[in-house]
This record gives sequence, C-alpha cells and structure tokens, in this order.
Amino acid sequence: MSTADLGLPVDVPSTALFTDRYELTMLRAALRSGAAERRSVFEAFTRRLPEGRRYGVVAGTGRVLDAVANFRFDAPVLEFLEREDVVDAATLDWLADYRFTGDIWGYPEGEVYFPGSPILRVEGSFAEAVLLETVILSILNHDSAIAAAASRMAVAAGGRPLMEMGARRTHELAAVAASRAAYIGGFRSSSNLAAGFRYGIPTIGTSAHAFTLLHDTERDAFTAQVDALGRGTTLLVDTYDLTAAVRTAVEIAGPELGAVRIDSGDLLLLAHRVRQQLDDLGAKDTKIVVTSDLDEYAIASLAAAPVDSYGVGTSLVTGSGHPTCSMVYKLVARATSDDRDAPLLPVAKKSMGGKTSVGGRKWAARRLDEDGVAAAEVVGTGPVPADLADHQLLVPLVRHGEVIGREPLEAARSRHIAARAGLPLSATQLSRGEPVLPTETA
Repeated sequence: MSTADLGLPVDVPSTALFTDRYELTMLRAALRSGAAERRSVFEAFTRRLPEGRRYGVVAGTGRVLDAVANFRFDAPVLEFLEREDVVDAATLDWLADYRFTGDIWGYPEGEVYFPGSPILRVEGSFAEAVLLETVILSILNHDSAIAAAASRMAVAAGGRPLMEMGARRTHELAAVAASRAAYIGGFRSSSNLAAGFRYGIPTIGTSAHAFTLLHDTERDAFTAQVDALGRGTTLLVDTYDLTAAVRTAVEIAGPELGAVRIDSGDLLLLAHRVRQQLDDLGAKDTKIVVTSDLDEYAIASLAAAPVDSYGVGTSLVTGSGHPTCSMVYKLVARATSDDRDAPLLPVAKKSMGGKTSVGGRKWAARRLDEDGVAAAEVVGTGPVPADLADHQLLVPLVRHGEVIGREPLEAARSRHIAARAGLPLSATQLSRGEPVLPTETA
C-alpha cells in the first residue's frame, strides 16, 4: 500500500483546525438557534478566471476527500478550542462526535472549468457542511492554480517533458501538493522525494553547482558523478566555461552521456551552440535539459531550440503569477424547515461589486458542437435537458459520509489531457483573452 492510500494529506492528527474561527462561531450560534441541522447545499465555484486565462483546471479533489475523511476533533483539539473560548460546552460535545455524513458531488479531478462552474457541491446539515469551507477552499484554490499553470506550460512545451523542481520556492507541505497538481497538469516528474513517496510521481535529479564547486576541477566533479551514477547521468555544464564543460563531459562519459543541463544565460542561443558541439563530438544522442526561472512564455520561446526537456520551479509553484483561483464556497440552498423531508429553498447573497451569486442546487454539462468540440458550459437548476443528459460534469465523490470517488492520480492526469483536447483550439493560446467557453445559465 502506498501512502497515497492512507488518507493523510499531511502529518497531523486531524484536519479539523485547517479552518477559520468563524466557521466554529457560526456553528455555535446555529446550534443555539436550532438551525444547525437544517439540510443545506454549499457550492464551490469561481466568478472569474485569472486575467488572461482561457480555462481552469480542477485539481486537489483527491486531497479534499482525504481532508474530509480526516476532519476529526480529537481531545487535544477540543481542549484548545475550550481554552481559547472559541465554543461553548454544548458545541464541544457536538464537535466531539463530528463525522461528515452528507454527500459531495464535484467535477472529477483533471477536468477543466469556467466561471460559474459548480466545481464542488456539498450537501448535508448546515453544521456538518459549513465546517468544511476553509479546508476545501484552501486545497482547491492552491492545487487548481498550480495545475492551470502546469497545463499552460505543457501546451507550450509541445510534448517535450517537463520536470517540476520548485520545492525550494514554497512552503514544504505546499511543495508536495504542488508536485501532485503539476503532475495532473502535464508535468512528467518531480525533484520532490516526498511527492514521489506519497503519490508515486516519478522523481528526478542529479547534481547542483555546489557539487562542481566542491571539487578541485570540473573534470574531477564530472568523473565522480559518472563513476557514481553511470554514463547516462545528466551533467550540469554552466558552472564555469560552457564550451569547455561540454567537451570535458563527453571526454569522460563518451557518446553515452545521458544529458547536459544549462541553467543560465541566453538559453535559446546556448542550446543551439551546445547541440552543435555535442553532435560534432559524436554525442548525437545526448539530450539537452534547460532550467533557469522558466515559465510558459519562456518555454514557448524555446520551441525552435534543440531542447529536449525543461525544469521549472518558481513560476510553477506560484501559479505563474496567479497563486489562487479565487474560488468561493457559498450556501445556495437550504431546507425550509428542520424537517428532513422539507423542500430546498434557493438562497443567494445580494451584493454590489461583482460578488453576486446564483441560488439553487445546480447541475453542469458541456454542450458540444457538431464536430464534438466543446461549445459552452451550461449550468442550471431543476431538470437536466435531454440533449445534455449524457454530458453532465458532476460525479459522486462522497455518499452518506463514505468516500466513493477516490481514483489513481494517473486517472486525473489522463482526464486532463482529454478534457483540454476537447476544447476549441484557441484554448491553448498564451495570449490574453476571455474564457474559451461561455457559461450559459439554463
């Protein structure tokens, strides 16, 4: 069994305190008023995509399921809440037995989304569902931002492999989640061993400049690395003189040298020069890896260069300028009374300034054109039109408190490739533009 099957997204006793205080004070007041058990429907969605983005990518769903399953108020947590006077005795008693027993539906991980898409729908009592708001948004906002950046980079790379190497540029736990999201978005490997251990993501890495600087000469460093890791290793060749380093690398490893890595300078120019030099030295099969603060635009600019793979760090793990998706979690329907069979009443905040939302328990479907290409995201309440019944997007993830939607990470990765391929061609443009699909209200 891998750690991905253990249901622990981080090494903490529970996920219950990955929340904001006001979730618990709302619970305290709702228990007092008698409305806490009223059946409710919450939805996670975004009102807009980050500027210039043509589509969003759903990522983090699997981590959300783990977080819900491990949302437990154990004794130390309850003692903290009591000590800080967050809740009263009656609320503490209620929290001690907390288990989410409702239903969760959502877009499957790896699917694309658009403004207004009901990415996640949580149904249960108000008390059960409201407590999950912060942890759900924390995961979805982070992971979906990383996956969207990764997807754009994968498009720019045009099929060349992408390696995630951003662990040193973000929080240590966020780095593991970022590796997972990047893999869904199209990256093939990660330098992060925790991501490999936890999620089975292929890991990569050989040496940094420090290894070369440690040795008396570059030749000594290369010899030591080849002796330890074999001729198929990747040698970092830009510590001193690039041309001399490439020549030394081939002298030591021979034409079997796996790859050379360039981490600085004019990558377009240097890649052409290094390729020519490698070919002249007989190392025609030696690949060229480039790193150095790449983003999707830099990757696209290297499309004509003889580059075989890219390593991306800072820009990826920060969402390439958009580290969040601005998703919100809103109550959209609640029962008209405390009766379990009471009908649901649509509810929505009335607000100025673009913070309006649409009430009602929603479904979503993707309308296709005559060629099978996505033409619109359709979101509605009530019955689903017959022509959209086979194109619905939400799938069951939790039923009566039991997680039923777990799947291998490869499934999400493959789904994203298919979902992106089903969008209009303009979805892959890096130029600024509106969402590639309009969102229609049925």
